[in-house]
Amino acid sequence: MINFLKKQRLRYLRKMMFLPQEHYVRYSYEYYTGKKLNLENPKEYNEKIQWLKVFYKPKILNQLVDKYAVRQYVIDVIGQEYVNECYGVYDSVKEINFDSLPNQFVIKGVHGSGFNLIVKDKTTLDWNKSKKLLNKWMRINQYYKTGMEWAYKDVKPRLTVEKYLNEEGKDVINDYKFFCFNGKPQFLQIDIERGIKDYRCFYDINWVKQPFYTVGKTLMYENEVRRPSNFDEMIVLAEKLAGRLPFSRVDFYSVNGKTIFGEITFYPSDGRKDFAPKEYNLIIGDQIKLPKIPEGQKEITEY
Repeated sequence: MINFLKKQRLRYLRKMMFLPQEHYVRYSYEYYTGKKLNLENPKEYNEKIQWLKVFYKPKILNQLVDKYAVRQYVIDVIGQEYVNECYGVYDSVKEINFDSLPNQFVIKGVHGSGFNLIVKDKTTLDWNKSKKLLNKWMRINQYYKTGMEWAYKDVKPRLTVEKYLNEEGKDVINDYKFFCFNGKPQFLQIDIERGIKDYRCFYDINWVKQPFYTVGKTLMYENEVRRPSNFDEMIVLAEKLAGRLPFSRVDFYSVNGKTIFGEITFYPSDGRKDFAPKEYNLIIGDQIKLPKIPEGQKEITEY
C-alpha cells in the first residue's frame, strides 16, 4: 500500500493529462493499484494491459473499439446475423428523432465505455434530461477520461441507437465476455443482473466455474450458471473475431439461444482491477504473450 502523501501526489499527477502516455500510465496504475508498474518486464495481467496501451497500436484497434464501426468488422468476419439491429448513428443529439423510435431501445456512445442509455419504456423517459446526458457523453474523449486507452484516442464521438435486447423471465440478459489470448478464448466473465445486483463469475471454456474473481463493487455469484445452448458457437465466434490480437475481450449476448455480438475491448476496467486470489494476476498475466517491438521502432503499428 502507498502512504497518504504519496497517494495525494499521485492523485495530482493523474490529472496531468498532458504528460507522455508512458509516464502517465505509470502514475495512474500506481494510484489505483498501489503497485509500481513495470513496463520493461511486465508480469501481471494488468501490467500487460498497460503495456498494450503504450506499445501496441495497430490502426485496426480504433475501428474495433468504435461501437458502430466494429459492426462492419463483425459482418465481414462472422456475418450480418450476429449484429444487433441498429436504428441509426448520429453525429449530434439533435439529429435523433425521438418520436420515430420504438418504445424500447438503447442509445450508446460509440466512443467510450459505460455510455449506455437503456430505455425500457419511452413513455416514462425524461427526454430533455436524457439529452443533457447524451450531450455530456459527446464532449468526453475516452482516451483522456480514463488511463489513456490508446485505441479510443481517435474515435469520433457519435451516438448509435440499437434494438433493446430482452429475454422472457429476465430483467437483464447475461453478458458473456470471452478473454482471448493470441486469438484463443481461454475463459469468460459472466455479468448477471447488471445494473440491479451486479453479480459476476468466471468459467473456463469447458464450462467449469473458476475460483477467481475481480476485486471491486461487483458481487461474486455463488450459484452455478446454466450453460447457454449456443455456448459452443460463441467460443468459435470469439476466436474468429479475436484474430491475431495478443489480447482481446470479445462480448456476446445470448437471447433465446441466438448469439448477438456486444463489443470488443482491449483494456478491461482500464487495467486497474486486480484478480483475487492474488496469484491469479500472474497466472492470467502469463497467458498474454506480448509481441516484440520491431527493431528501430518505439511501438507496434502492424496488425
